[in-house]
Amino acid sequence: MMRRRTTLLTGCTALVLALGATACGGDKPVSAGGGDKALTGQTVTVAGVWSGSEQKNFQKVLDAFTAKTGAKTQFTSTGDNVSTVVGSKIEGGNAPDVVMVPQVGVLQQFAKKGWLTPLSATTQKSVDAGFAPVWKKYGSVDGTLYGLYFKAAHKSTVWYSPDALTQAGVKPPKTYADLLKAGHTVSDSGLAAFAVAGQDGWTLTDWFENIYLSQAGPEKYDALAAHKLKWTDASVVKALTTLGKLFKDKQLVAGGSKGALNTDFPGSVEKVFGPKPQAGMVYEGDFVAGVAHDQFHRTIGKDADFFPFPAVDGGTAPVVSGGDAAVVLKDGKNAKAGMKLLEFLATPEAAAVWAKAGGFLSPNKNLDLAAYGDDVTRATAKSLVGAGDSVRFDMSDQAPAAFGGTKGAGEWKLLQDFLRDPSDPKGTAAELESAAAKAYRN
Repeated sequence: MMRRRTTLLTGCTALVLALGATACGGDKPVSAGGGDKALTGQTVTVAGVWSGSEQKNFQKVLDAFTAKTGAKTQFTSTGDNVSTVVGSKIEGGNAPDVVMVPQVGVLQQFAKKGWLTPLSATTQKSVDAGFAPVWKKYGSVDGTLYGLYFKAAHKSTVWYSPDALTQAGVKPPKTYADLLKAGHTVSDSGLAAFAVAGQDGWTLTDWFENIYLSQAGPEKYDALAAHKLKWTDASVVKALTTLGKLFKDKQLVAGGSKGALNTDFPGSVEKVFGPKPQAGMVYEGDFVAGVAHDQFHRTIGKDADFFPFPAVDGGTAPVVSGGDAAVVLKDGKNAKAGMKLLEFLATPEAAAVWAKAGGFLSPNKNLDLAAYGDDVTRATAKSLVGAGDSVRFDMSDQAPAAFGGTKGAGEWKLLQDFLRDPSDPKGTAAELESAAAKAYRN
């Protein structure tokens, strides 16, 4: 399950260019400058979902912390089921000091179980100075700040083949109606408009969330995310109806609904940027670029580019985000040193290390955009930070996992069923409400 954590532009080459030839050798840490080495001899244990190139790049950040403070670090990759893995470690008396939590719902769960330590005054000061209030809200439970959002995803980006749009005579659209119109023009030129990754239910939740945020507005989005608004509300039915127009149009969806349901996320990127293109566009987050670049050797900004998810029905263009929040566990053996790590992660200095490596966006507005290695990443970062408090966290990531984060169940399955047959938006809304009511009660 990729859950939107694919890297953007990763690999040693970008890092060497940014940090010098020693950066990828692993012989010495990237210097973060200064520091009094006050934590020499101590070790901070960190757990998070990252693996592969993401883990390697985060290790560069941890190495910078080591260079600054003298503390050693030890990172463990949990896989996607952070809650279960961390819970078992706590029960076994082997709790990590710091956890990188990828879902608001999991952060809230950890806080309500009494597992978390509130962030230090130093970290809170950095959050107040560098982050839009919305990020503080998503990191807080009952008014107490527990989570620092270190890494973010911009999930309101539509990626396209410039060649495909140029051949069709299409320019990036500004409205959702124009997006569908442009899609038909692309289809008339010989390619399907969109590759849709229906095999992965989370991608369908992202389609819904962008339409809903723009069409219904942020207040209703927040209410639906908290299940204070029922899924049977007219605004949900309207958004499903809008989404259904895309899903049922065989000209727009590569392979029709059947083809989409047999396409996973990497496969959807391949259908646009692979050796045998079948579609001109693919909607998903900034991490699409990582697959296009790393697997299909596309040059980002030249033969793979994006435009913002367009405004729906006169609404504001949506900015949906995801992110990984750093939290400190009370039961960690070195929680005090763990909090020092969070104080470091809250600085632009720490964010700049990964920004230079690629595959990273920071919600910290004090990070100089020049720290990013290419213009496309700079543009997505500028859009994310510029959205300020209008950013909304991925709705399914705010929900209980039984509804918003489980393969073959809840919202994921019901939206797959809707992709298969989008003829009854009201019926789908009723099924979503039934599943949501059960999960939120639990």
